Amino acid sequence: MGDAVANAEQMREYIKKKNTCVAQSVLDMVPLYLSEGIAEGVRGDIAFAQSCLETGNFGFSQSAVALEQNNFCGMGVTANGMKGNSFSTPQLGIRAQIQHLKAYASTAALVNENIDPRFQYVIRGSAKYVEWLGIQENPQGKGWAAGAGYGSKILTILKNIIGEAGTGSIAEGADQTIQPMSGYVKVFYKGKDGLNVRTAPCMGNNVSQVVYDGIYTVVGISADGQWYKLKSGLFITAGKDYVQFMESLPSLSSYMVKVTISDLNIRKGPGTNHDKTGDFTGKGVFTIVEEAEGQGATKWGLLKSYQKNRNGWISLDYAIRV
Repeated sequence: MGDAVANAEQMREYIKKKNTCVAQSVLDMVPLYLSEGIAEGVRGDIAFAQSCLETGNFGFSQSAVALEQNNFCGMGVTANGMKGNSFSTPQLGIRAQIQHLKAYASTAALVNENIDPRFQYVIRGSAKYVEWLGIQENPQGKGWAAGAGYGSKILTILKNIIGEAGTGSIAEGADQTIQPMSGYVKVFYKGKDGLNVRTAPCMGNNVSQVVYDGIYTVVGISADGQWYKLKSGLFITAGKDYVQFMESLPSLSSYMVKVTISDLNIRKGPGTNHDKTGDFTGKGVFTIVEEAEGQGATKWGLLKSYQKNRNGWISLDYAIRV
């Protein structure tokens, strides 16, 4: 679980070097690993590295699945000779893979509708580390694949992806000054191709992620006024046809929630990528004063007792509104 380290261009460069005959459709779908990963809080670059392992770098030589199945992770191949599952589009195939990884890595609820046909067979949270995806290395003897060192092979591919990024040329505007700016940007673009999030404030071969909606924290704006710098360090267009800038988050009336578990973590920010405070809510009724999107949960809520410093967030997946 977490944010991807490799970006889409690094992944494309890797696969083009490993498979000089790679299909253009494969290169086109690479950003889907990142956007689908963001939706569920799963690292899309790890999913892509796994696909490289399962498909022979998308050459499908000696692979149990074929390109037209849109199954890039060997899902449903539980014995030699089996063809595995098929999906109608690459996006749905990648979504199912991301959901299956989330089933192993986390006990959090899915954000998108479950389309993973084998989700129910996974013991939730049984492989929190990539290495544990290999049955032989998993302490519980559970995992994705039976081959020795399965998870380590995925990590080796990931390291090569990050290490083999093409240098490329610097696009015009990439090195422009960024002025400090505080606020939020709301993405409302619903096009099938999504809205590109880039590694530099310019057009070019620098797409890191694709998003379709959501609210993101802004920390700066480019000198030409065309790009917002996000808290993540990435850049998104300032075009009013795609996004809306907000100086503050929309107001939310406080409400009460009931927590029925004794060990619900309180985190310093809205997401599992934020540190735990070391405190737990305990069972009881609590006041939520703000909601936010974040990885690891469908929605996060800010506790009233932490409102002043805004450093006390809980997953609302484990709370019932009362």
